[in-house]
Amino acid sequence: MTHDPRAALLSAALDAAERGWHVFPLRPGTKRPALHGETACPRTGPCESGHAKWEQRATTNPDIIRATWTRAPYNVGIATGPSGLLVIDLDVPKDHSSSDTPDGVTTFAALCERAGHAVPTTYRTRTASGGEHLYFAAPPGVRLTNTARTVAASVDTRGWGGYVVAAGSTTPAGPYEALCGPETVAVPGWLLSILRPAPKPSEAPSVAMMGQSRRYADVALTREARNVAGAAHGRREAALFRAARALGRFVAWGDLPRHMVEQALQEAGEAAGLTVAECRSTLRSALNWSIAHNQRRRTA
Repeated sequence: MTHDPRAALLSAALDAAERGWHVFPLRPGTKRPALHGETACPRTGPCESGHAKWEQRATTNPDIIRATWTRAPYNVGIATGPSGLLVIDLDVPKDHSSSDTPDGVTTFAALCERAGHAVPTTYRTRTASGGEHLYFAAPPGVRLTNTARTVAASVDTRGWGGYVVAAGSTTPAGPYEALCGPETVAVPGWLLSILRPAPKPSEAPSVAMMGQSRRYADVALTREARNVAGAAHGRREAALFRAARALGRFVAWGDLPRHMVEQALQEAGEAAGLTVAECRSTLRSALNWSIAHNQRRRTA
């Protein structure tokens, strides 16, 4: 029996739509949208009131999907925003990266461990490059957009304004395959705290308060660096993590520049016996979390 790629891709598009995910066609064998651009827009059909981009034209309508995928063996794109998804893109290091650079899967597992949780069991796919996509249900009322390296190196996200290639699609680099996790679980709270847009402060602090806070920040930086450098074996990484969490608020408030905190704690962590890579990874995740959680200055 001859394998029909058009039928297989149609099935993949319908399967995604049955989950409530909005799909649109990608050019055969690629990751690029197959829909017309604005300059070639006929201003008819879905574009009658103005050019509709791929995010607006993505659909769960099975009749439209069948009519589209019977025309050509289109790969399947999933518009993450309209689908209510946040997809974590765990990439592999690029060709120019050093040989000891961890991949996105390893980095994300380490972030979950430091947050005190296992890697969530959710719908997951393997990408053509060998990375992974983790699908999460975005929280209602929160508009999460795409990010690059906000969570960590080799860990990007796709939300509103983004899309992912669905399982069943194939490129010259390889296929996209479903791995595990039949259900799509909610975005973990600790991850949401990093990605959620920071609230705007209600009012600017007084000059006197800012000066006092900066003096306190300098003292805190010295104290925390000393605590990390003197941490006992087995407690060094935890001490570094706590110090970064404590000092991240001063970075968020503008009392300390991030590079100053990172340099001081990096040196302290290495003095305690941690490796350069261990320090950098711990500092990145802890500071990102703390900065996201401390956008509003506490006055008490």
